[in-house]
Amino acid sequence: MKIFIYILMLLAVIVLGYNFTLLNFDNLLEKNSGIALIGILCAACVIVLLAILLTSKAIEKKADQ
Repeated sequence: MKIFIYILMLLAVIVLGYNFTLLNFDNLLEKNSGIALIGILCAACVIVLLAILLTSKAIEKKADQ
């Protein structure tokens, strides 16, 4: 499970990096830039949620001991 979470985090970082390359800093709310901003926000949320999941699994493991 832990390896799967790390793979998902790696994929989210790759998506974040790809969407960052699509940004047009002159018009951030234009067609492709707006979609890229949404993708960056979603990837960042996935990373945060998976980090919370890893932390909760570690706490659960220590609580069982």
